[in-house]
Amino acid sequence: MRAPLAGILGLAMLLAVAPMAAASAAKEQPQTIQLFGAAIKYYEAGRGPTLVLVHGLGSSAQGDWGKVMAELAKTHHVLALDQLGFGASDKPMIDYAIQTWVDFLGEFLRQKKVTDFTLMGKSLGGWISAQYTIQALDGVAADPAFALPKPSRLVLCDAAGRHDTMAKTFGPKPTGTAAPPPAASLAGQKALLGAIFHDPRWSTGPAALKRGFAWSLSKGDAWTIHSVYSNPALLNEAVDGKLKDITIPTLVVWGAEDKLLPPADGQFYADGIPGAKLVTIPDSGHAPMIETPKAFLAAVEPFL
Repeated sequence: MRAPLAGILGLAMLLAVAPMAAASAAKEQPQTIQLFGAAIKYYEAGRGPTLVLVHGLGSSAQGDWGKVMAELAKTHHVLALDQLGFGASDKPMIDYAIQTWVDFLGEFLRQKKVTDFTLMGKSLGGWISAQYTIQALDGVAADPAFALPKPSRLVLCDAAGRHDTMAKTFGPKPTGTAAPPPAASLAGQKALLGAIFHDPRWSTGPAALKRGFAWSLSKGDAWTIHSVYSNPALLNEAVDGKLKDITIPTLVVWGAEDKLLPPADGQFYADGIPGAKLVTIPDSGHAPMIETPKAFLAAVEPFL
């Protein structure tokens, strides 16, 4: 991660831009499932091989996948959940960890009786998906009753989880004149959008800033984001040294102009996972499925 942006944004709001994606979202209404006593919203669409979509921090199923979900559902049975703490799902005030979301994803798939599926994760969702796959393939579970259904393929999109990059995120932040603008401000929103998207049209203009700021304030996931951003213990859940355990076909997709998680992290994943293929999407930042959806689909559909 490039140092100035690590100080400004880090992982705190990797994708707080859903209003622009949701405008083109799939038309299916969300359903509700109870997982460990929590109400989790999810979308289900299409027929064919099952594809499970895992969104990033500060986002939701529609926020990350709204521009591509309907197209993917033409050839796949798509399941996309609002993870615990985000979207329309319950948001308990707990200390969130990668394992929290791994456990919830496993319970979701068990209750939905999903046994053969492709797992696709974006940003924080990519970190969760990588950890989930490592544990599922290694047979790691708190109890045999909670064995994780094993994915048959994996897609990682601008995924977090590399130790060195996350260490910069959780490290000391600039102070004084170098301090970033408050996240909950118009200036903070402008910095955020400018970091996520390569095309400046996504981050300039009063209408875009006002819309994005209003949506960020309405999401109700501030505690979840704070919990992650302020928890250096998440470094213990980095994927370094574990990627060799991912032995299923894997595609790594990265925006060539990603300013939050540099393309070098994509190479890190591709080099660490045996046989993984890396596809870099030109003229795209941290959110290619939102910024360049046609190029994103062209990258992932042959693999799927």
